[in-house]
Amino acid sequence: MPSPAPHSASRPTALRTAVRVTRRVLAAVAAVVALVGVFLALIVLTNGAGSGLLAWAATLAVAVAAALWRGRRRAWRARCVPFLPVVVAAALTASVCVPTVPTARRVPSALPFVTAQHWTLTTGSRVAVYHHPPANSAARHPVPLVYLHGGPVRGISTRDHRFLRLLAGQGYDVYAYEQAGGGRSDLLPMDQYTISRSVRDLDAFIGRLDKGGVDVLGFSSGAVVLTRALADPDVAPRVHRAVIAEPGPMDGPTARLTGHRGLPSARDTAPPVAGPRSTRLPRYATAFALMRLGLLGPDSALVGQAEGVNAFTAADLGSDTASAYCARDAHRIPEEDTARTFSFSPAASLRVQQTIKDSPSIAPRLRRSRTPAMLMIAECSSQLREWATAILAETPGIRRTQYMPGVGHHMWNGLDDNDRRAAAVIDAFLQNETAPLPNHPTREDIPDFLRKFAGDR
Repeated sequence: MPSPAPHSASRPTALRTAVRVTRRVLAAVAAVVALVGVFLALIVLTNGAGSGLLAWAATLAVAVAAALWRGRRRAWRARCVPFLPVVVAAALTASVCVPTVPTARRVPSALPFVTAQHWTLTTGSRVAVYHHPPANSAARHPVPLVYLHGGPVRGISTRDHRFLRLLAGQGYDVYAYEQAGGGRSDLLPMDQYTISRSVRDLDAFIGRLDKGGVDVLGFSSGAVVLTRALADPDVAPRVHRAVIAEPGPMDGPTARLTGHRGLPSARDTAPPVAGPRSTRLPRYATAFALMRLGLLGPDSALVGQAEGVNAFTAADLGSDTASAYCARDAHRIPEEDTARTFSFSPAASLRVQQTIKDSPSIAPRLRRSRTPAMLMIAECSSQLREWATAILAETPGIRRTQYMPGVGHHMWNGLDDNDRRAAAVIDAFLQNETAPLPNHPTREDIPDFLRKFAGDR
């Protein structure tokens, strides 16, 4: 009988070796994943104490103890094997504990076309203030116009400033301020970022302006501040006329609504925004993700407020920026800010949004408001339609609604004639002139509007 080929006997041995190596590699990977999981759990439990170093040290101690226990009966070389996953996990988790940007506040560069003044309000907030005086003194309007930007805790974009200069060119005396913690304004202690504080700051700003009643244009989260101001009997009398543009949820019950959005935005079709992203770095990806999931508080010690502002970039907000434009504009979205002027505080913004979600209904107080108001809704709005229609339904002072065709959430965006059309709508209302667009939807039209003018129907 012929003897088997020499290599045939080695096949089972090679297979067993491959299986054994694969099992060891998988075990090592599982150990690394488990240690990273322990580290993240400890980050949550310790609220990121010591920039995460407390969780890192505790994880390392547990890992070393486990490696020593596993290698207690092995030869000295074999005892080193359990430490390999420990070293890998220690290196991975250490990257979460090391800042890669300055931890002291880095203020955005000055704008070339307007000077930022700093006012200390009676609330204690020190805010950056911008004044765009009327360019045409002959057509000057007697009532100042105050702009409340979106964000909520971010700088006013250069795109917004260009629109405000357009309004100034039409005779408006325009004032804008960056809400506390945003842009060039001073930071607040994290527990002071609340929607109520934002309303008090608006009241204090109007008082400091000392020009009597003012018209107020609120956009996005700024529209929420304005809506809640209209529901406050102490603040509402200071507002001469109100323009509520593309509002977010006004209170807890509204924030819990589900429903429809406008026609498709450019969120999923726009090219990625160029530039560095903090969310590609382990430290900030971990911190911001845990905050977003609600596992880590905005006031955590993992990443300080100033460091978070310094780290966050315009590219990190790329998909949110794209969602503010219609899908048809996906490949021509203009730059809203430069890297040097962009500023956004993710932690403070989440904190303000949470206080809105936790707040009771303001509808009973809003129903008593009689301040003349106008609501602006974009055709490609990324906001829930129900956020705007809830305000329309509960605010008797809303005298007209302007449904803006051909634009997304950021209705004045420098494309085509969008700025001019938005300015015309605002000007007509503030001057109590005939609206450029039909008054749509009215309160009676809300059910029909939600059926017919939703992009996800």
